[in-house]
Amino acid sequence: MSNRQSELEKLGWNERLAGLAALQKQSIETVARVAAVDRDQLLLLDDKGTFRAKLSGSYLHHHRRPEELPCVGDWVCVERGVNDDFGLIHTMLERRTSLCRKAVGGVNESQMIAANMDFVIIVQSCHFDFNLKRLERYLVMVMEGGATPYVLLTKTDLVEPDVLTAQLSQIRAAGITAPVLPLSNVSREGIEELKRNLLPGMTYCFVGSSGVGKSTIINELIGRGRLETQDVSATGEGKHTTVRRELIRLANGALVIDNPGMREFGIVAAENGIGGSFIDINALASGCRYRDCSHTSEPGCAVLEALSAGAIDQEHFQNYAKLTEEAKFYQMSHAEKRKKDRDFGKFIKSVKKDMKRD
Repeated sequence: MSNRQSELEKLGWNERLAGLAALQKQSIETVARVAAVDRDQLLLLDDKGTFRAKLSGSYLHHHRRPEELPCVGDWVCVERGVNDDFGLIHTMLERRTSLCRKAVGGVNESQMIAANMDFVIIVQSCHFDFNLKRLERYLVMVMEGGATPYVLLTKTDLVEPDVLTAQLSQIRAAGITAPVLPLSNVSREGIEELKRNLLPGMTYCFVGSSGVGKSTIINELIGRGRLETQDVSATGEGKHTTVRRELIRLANGALVIDNPGMREFGIVAAENGIGGSFIDINALASGCRYRDCSHTSEPGCAVLEALSAGAIDQEHFQNYAKLTEEAKFYQMSHAEKRKKDRDFGKFIKSVKKDMKRD
């Protein structure tokens, strides 16, 4: 094993990625991982350190959709001059996992959050931010993207023990099986356990709303203590300092992706994620009379029968129905937009042909 390969493995490089690079006839000498994206420039990380690069004109010509552009965590192949610290990206290697959301503002596009992470750590405060429906929303997209979910319930020092116990019970009653770790940056509960769970060479993406203590946790992990976070307000809501997504390597070799707080987390096409997150409802659905049962009014619907009998929580089912409809609407709208794009492309080609004839 070459020294370069050994160093890249510390950044998450593996045999799968090596195979993908070989298929595209790319040398291991050209690969780097995206650490941050700043408008039209990318900060890349390889065995020698960090350097900046931009996407080649050819890449931009053939990859116009937002989700096709490199994001934090992606692996790219980049060309650099002998004495040039600035690179030109020609290729992106296929993602193993990803996390995306519907782009903010109602546009029928998805926004990539991060790629090639092993775990997504969903952070919720058990004081002001605890929201089971939002947690289920995050879990759907984590499962859809193929990563393993992990839940942190922060600021346990701001609630009574019985409140925390009730929240943990709600999570389990909703059929959520992901590991849940209560944590407090004040009492230090859960901090050491979290550190033990972050393994060298593995990538962990932290996501959550603003003010849940995410930045304080990241600062703790990288050894900044509390110097770069603002104090918690009187409501228990902290003010995050993260302004961009960034891949950070910890002293123990684990890799973490920090994210700014997200107020919205719109669902995109997520059939697999919904099936994986709502395991209880999905299991009941296998007993429905009709295979395409929508669980609304069909006779012989096992899900509605369980709901009527009180075996499924009403709010849990309503969130399942809402997320399912949201995913279907996005998928339909996305397909319609793709068709319009194709039709417009054909129109442009026909115009160009007519101009050549003239």
